[in-house]
Parts: sequence; C-alpha cells; structure tokens
Amino acid sequence: MAESPPFDDLSQARPLTEKVLTRLRRLLHGEAVSGVMLLVATAAALIWANSPFAHGYHAFWNVPFAVGFGDHVFSRSLHFWVNDVLMTIFFLVVGVEIRREVHEGSLSRFDQAILPMIAAIGGVVIPALIYLSLNSDPAHRQGWAVPTATDIAFAVGVLALLGRRIPVNVRVFLLTLATVDDVIGVLIIAVFYTPDLQLGGFGLASIGILAAIGLRRISIGFALLYVTSGVLIWIGFLIAGIHPALAGVVLAFMTPARARAMREPLLESASRAIAHLQSGGVAEASDLQLLQQHLRDLRVAHREILSPVSRVQMAMRPWVAYGVMPIFALTNAGVSLNGAELAADGRPLMTSIALALVVGKPVGVVGATWLAVRTGWCRLAPGISPGGVCLIGLLAGVGFTMSFFTSMLAFSGQELLQAAKQGVLLGSSIAATLGLAWGIVYVRRQ
Repeated sequence: MAESPPFDDLSQARPLTEKVLTRLRRLLHGEAVSGVMLLVATAAALIWANSPFAHGYHAFWNVPFAVGFGDHVFSRSLHFWVNDVLMTIFFLVVGVEIRREVHEGSLSRFDQAILPMIAAIGGVVIPALIYLSLNSDPAHRQGWAVPTATDIAFAVGVLALLGRRIPVNVRVFLLTLATVDDVIGVLIIAVFYTPDLQLGGFGLASIGILAAIGLRRISIGFALLYVTSGVLIWIGFLIAGIHPALAGVVLAFMTPARARAMREPLLESASRAIAHLQSGGVAEASDLQLLQQHLRDLRVAHREILSPVSRVQMAMRPWVAYGVMPIFALTNAGVSLNGAELAADGRPLMTSIALALVVGKPVGVVGATWLAVRTGWCRLAPGISPGGVCLIGLLAGVGFTMSFFTSMLAFSGQELLQAAKQGVLLGSSIAATLGLAWGIVYVRRQ
C-alpha cells in the first residue's frame, strides 16, 4: 500500500492549527484573562514578600542594571527600570486609547461622553474629599490623589467575568469613565506630583517633540524613528524632574488619529495589485521588480487601512496587558501584610485610602450620575438601569495600577508608602468583591 505524502497530514492538521491560533488570539485580547494575569502577579508578589524569602524579594528589585556605550553608563535598579521605563509603554497605550476614543470612540460625541465625564469627575472629587477629611497630617495629605484612580484592566476584567448578559452600554459607560479617569490621573501626576523643575531638560524634550512632529508632517511611518524621538522626550523629562513615564502620553498624543492620505484609494490599490498577481504574468523571472512593487502595494494597503493610533494600540496592548502590568504588579505589590510591622501613623492612612476607594468611588460616580440625570442635563443610554450605574460605581473603586503609581509619587518614606499600598490592595479587593457580588445579582435580575 502506498503511503500518503507527508504534506497530506500537514494539510489535515492545518485547520486545527488555525482554529487553535484563532482561539488563542481571542483569549489574549480578552479583558478577563489580562485581569487574571494581573491578579496572579499580585498574589505572587504578596506571597513572596510575606514568605521566609521576603528579604530576597526586596533585594532582587534593588539589583542594579546598567546600559551604556564605552564610558557612558546608565545604571539603575530593576525597580527603576520597571516603574520609570516599562511604565512608559503603559502610558503610551493609555495615551493612544484616549486619543482614539476622542477621535472616533465614546469621547468623540459630546452628548455621549458628557455623562461618563461627569461621573468620572464625581469619582475623583468625592474620594479625594473623604481622604482629606480623614487625614490632617500634611505628610499624609500628600496622598489625596491615590484613591481617585480606576484600573481599567481589573475593572473591565471583573465585568467580563459576569458574562455576556451585561448590557453593552454598561461596558461602554465603564470604559469611557475609566478613560476620562486616566486623563484626570495623568493631569494630576503632571501638575501636583512634579517636583522642582529643571529647565535644561525641557530643551531636550522639545527636540524630541519637534522631531516627532516633523516625522509626522512628512508622513514618515518608520516606527524606530518615533521610538528615538520618544527616548529624547523620556530623557528630557527625567532631567527636567517630570516623571519620565509620562513621555509615553506625549508621544501618544502626537500619533496621527487618521490613516495617511494616499494618492489612490487603498482598496483600489489592493484590488489592482491582487488582479496583477492573479494574472500570473508577474511570476516570470524578468518581472521580479514588478512583483515586488505589487507586493509592496499590498503591504502598504494592509498597513494604512488602519490609523496609526489603532495600529499602535493593537500592537502594544497585549504586551502591556500580559507583560508590563503583571511585571509592575510583581514589582510593587509585594507589601508586608503583618499589621505589627505597620507604623502606628500608617494605619489611619491605610484605612482612609481603603474607605475612599470602597465608599468614595461609588458615591461619587452614582451621585454625580444621579444629579446629572435628575437635573435633566443628561440621559442614561438604553440598557443602563440604576443597578447598572451602581455596578459601574463599585467597579470604579478598583484602583490598583494607577493608585500604586500615584502612591510612589506621593510618599517617599517607606512606612507611609507601605501603608498606602496596603490601603490600595485592601480597598481594591473589597471593591472588586462587592462589584462581582452585585454584578451576579444584577445579571439575575436582567
């Protein structure tokens, strides 16, 4: 009996392989999985920092790591490389998501965006007021912005766990609120948590900004050149005293929100190239140059059919969700849970942050939404009931990533920083639990 050629087995296996890869791509782009990854990294950090090997946890992240050329060496701890370098990529993705939403998403129409914007402002103001009312010590009051943040990955991840019975408009409302919350968070960091500025750094940052604008004006799409501009902005911010991770936001806001204008419509260009390739004539050796031209036209059409902000978002979001944010959590969530090790003045700080997240966020979001609807300024979108607004308010109390980041800017002392992180962990955990519990009740009532 003749044996089947090896490629027959491959052709039979191909549909299964494509099916597995498709499922894997959908899984990697799901919010629930990225939220679980963040939760696993947080749990790993907490277990490590509260185990007999706790000293190794802190020693590891303080190990110096150097880069340089010749005599010019830049050496910093792993903690710095995560919080100041990797988080630049996080802020880049945050920035392009904001830019995309403003241009063509939920923030593009004022009548659709105004209610989530009002809710987000309420979700910032009320937690800050609760925190300030519970802290009279000036050293503690520096952390007023810690409980004002919402972690998109965790909040949307918890919402995704509730399944498809959650109305689409509830998810859109939460995403819009969290996006506005990110805008406010970036402004707070830039304005209130920037120490004495060194003007020398602004010159270098300006060169990077002008270079990026110039590349954009002449329609250069080579990503490495924009990365170079981003590095100049990052170094300039570091010298100036601005947190260098915010360079990602600046670069994102300069990323074009529209696809590059072409001499010929993209679909027509692609159709013409495909027609020439199907004709078979270009397959001759003498037509290699023509073949390369048609393939180039196809690549350009494939690339330019999406705007640059959409391409950056699609390319970088998985890296942030499954790389940057879990590493950030592993680096910063390792706080001791031993109450005896918490300084006496740190306990009120921890409690106030937790209360501001668990109570202040829902009260601010729900209260601002109710007031805006009650006065007739806004209307709830179809499918959003008062129960859905309560669910959004509870999930908005999941601070985590941005709250951790703000804590490190607000508190330089290790004792207060540890208390702040414990408050973020406690408040975010309670908010996520309450949100999930209410979400189950809400889904059953649908």
